[in-house]
Amino acid sequence: MDSERFHFLYRSDQGRIDSYTWLRGVRGLALVLVPFGLIWMVLAPFADHDITSTPFFVPQTVLAYAFAILYAFVVLIVAVSYVNLSAKRFRDRGRAPAVGLAGLAPFAALFAGAAHWLQPRVAESMARGWVWGADAILIGIALWTLYELGLQPSKTP
Repeated sequence: MDSERFHFLYRSDQGRIDSYTWLRGVRGLALVLVPFGLIWMVLAPFADHDITSTPFFVPQTVLAYAFAILYAFVVLIVAVSYVNLSAKRFRDRGRAPAVGLAGLAPFAALFAGAAHWLQPRVAESMARGWVWGADAILIGIALWTLYELGLQPSKTP
């Protein structure tokens, strides 16, 4: 992909794209995000550091937090790129608030991720059902978005 095409797809919300282009673009974003998620799954246990029972400086913990910063940056860049990509497709489908609708799936994903992170830390105040509810909302939005943007034909000429 040349830089002009990359800029059009991911760095700007202007324009229109078809469902095939949207599916390929989302696949590309997933291919960027999945390896980072897998690495985080390996490093996440090292992020729970109790200095009362372990030394103050543990190299694995430093690595886990350094990677967490990089991972958060990548997640936000992918989310913005997804919004720009989806805004083009929503516009092509004839949906008026294209950017607002395009941000719905990343918002739900970030909200569900926050619920998964927070619940174990405040289990006495936040029941596990809240996490399941956030996941259910995310799944519903993801399925609707896939149907609307990936399976439906263009409405605009």
